Amino acid sequence: MANIKQQKKRVITNNKKRLLNASFNSSLKTAVKAFEAAVEKGDKVEATKAFSFACKKLDQSVVKGIHHKNYVARQKSRLAKALNAIA
Repeated sequence: MANIKQQKKRVITNNKKRLLNASFNSSLKTAVKAFEAAVEKGDKVEATKAFSFACKKLDQSVVKGIHHKNYVARQKSRLAKALNAIA
């Protein structure tokens, strides 16, 4: 642990931010898994709803600075490809 007062504050705020990011990442993974489960079942309507929610979560992760925009674009493309393959 640091001896400098400001650094002690930074350790606390960094830990809070880490926990928030971990929580958001977990919810993002859950949304993507829900979409993949709907695709696996072949339910187009449910998959469309799950796709919309997953894309929303991915876009939020860019705004929050959790993920890079190219990562998000790649994931959205992958999910859209899976959605279109349902037929």
